[in-house]
Amino acid sequence: MTMNLDHEELHRLLATLAESDIQEFRLEGEDFCLEVKRNFGPPSESIATQKKIASEEIDPPQQRKIEASTVPSTPPPSVPGSRSDLVEVTAPMVGTFYRAPGPEEPPFVEIGSRINIGQAVCILEAMKLMNELESEVSGEVVEILVENGTPVEFGQVLMILKPA
Repeated sequence: MTMNLDHEELHRLLATLAESDIQEFRLEGEDFCLEVKRNFGPPSESIATQKKIASEEIDPPQQRKIEASTVPSTPPPSVPGSRSDLVEVTAPMVGTFYRAPGPEEPPFVEIGSRINIGQAVCILEAMKLMNELESEVSGEVVEILVENGTPVEFGQVLMILKPA
């Protein structure tokens, strides 16, 4: 039996896996291998709600291998000399950081903005999906460390908040 997996089917499969609690998944065909591994360790102290989105990597056409992972390969960058009374908003996935919901719209937050629990603070785009990151604390935005439209890594500090 030959198995073909087009781009749309791949997106649906990865979205389904992302919404499930499956930790490992492997699918092989004649000319591809799809392997998804996730680590559901203890809850993170990140103030961003984590929306798991798989990322894909395609090797030479002879043998395609697509991997999805939410486990960082290198330690996340940290803020030098961070204070214990501040909270870091970190990226729950690899993606592109956007401060506003659209190019002509105002940013979700600015330095000095007061925020509430559940309020959107930014968007991370991964695989053409826009994922709003919501604050898990109320407080004030002290610093925004990433420029609009910049690629970010898993665990990278995006902004710093002072809890109320």
